[in-house]
Amino acid sequence: MSNILIIKLGSLGDVVQISGALKDIREHHKNEKITILTTSKYLNLFKNCPYVDSCLEDERLPRYNIFYLLKLRKLINSLNFTKVYDLQNSNRTNFYRKFIFNIGDWSSSKDIPESKYNSSVLQRFDEQLRKSNIQTRYTLKPDFSWAAEKANNYNLDTDKKYILFFPFCSKDLIHKRWPYFSELINLIKKNHSEFELVVAPGPDEIVEAKSFNIKIALNNNSALNFFELASLIKKSHLVIANDTGPAHMTAHLGARGFALFGPHTTPEKVSIEREKFIALQTMDLKSLFADRVYALIKSSITN
Repeated sequence: MSNILIIKLGSLGDVVQISGALKDIREHHKNEKITILTTSKYLNLFKNCPYVDSCLEDERLPRYNIFYLLKLRKLINSLNFTKVYDLQNSNRTNFYRKFIFNIGDWSSSKDIPESKYNSSVLQRFDEQLRKSNIQTRYTLKPDFSWAAEKANNYNLDTDKKYILFFPFCSKDLIHKRWPYFSELINLIKKNHSEFELVVAPGPDEIVEAKSFNIKIALNNNSALNFFELASLIKKSHLVIANDTGPAHMTAHLGARGFALFGPHTTPEKVSIEREKFIALQTMDLKSLFADRVYALIKSSITN
């Protein structure tokens, strides 16, 4: 039996997107052990993923920390991996390839001209796996439903259909944040009382979530884990989000929703638009007012 290593270190949206690629790799390596190298934040998520057998943690310490790199190299090389699928495709993992891991058979999109995949994340993975002679039936159609199935029967305490909001974003990515969620929530409250309006904050967003004066999705006063969040999204009537991890979860759970995009990237590049999930893009998020967004999504609320 050969040992296969997959590398994926983050972020949440990127982790969600590789569900299809993981399934294709699993189908190709049916009788081999597949291990994924990831960060502590995603260890438990991948431990429950049906497409991998085991997980290893990369602490992602600075590259000048020689002692850590030597420790990581010793661990990786002791496991006798015969093939690496680098789904992170970053400068860090390219450094691992050249200087740290002694594994010759290494799949990376850095070996593929960008013109082959037109900057699209999912097309990049598809081309990367095809180059390793993998039949890609799922890579372009990620399905994150396996995470929702691990939610231990988490249910929101409401009898109504609910519209779910993700008005937050990382402090380092504040330029992604649409500033009119409160106004949009008030418009929907006024015109659609048949729905419960819900916000699902992360651990550091619970206090701010209270300012929206709508139901807060928590479990024992704590933020939902990835599995509970996936289940909450999948059961929702509609999701409205910034371009963040939960938006990508929505897209690849097959749920209905909208993501609000500024000029930081394009929906095509991050492969977020799906049959039921639409990106609304503007060159200036501050000029995209709540009444305009409401007009664009109204039919999706009522249908």
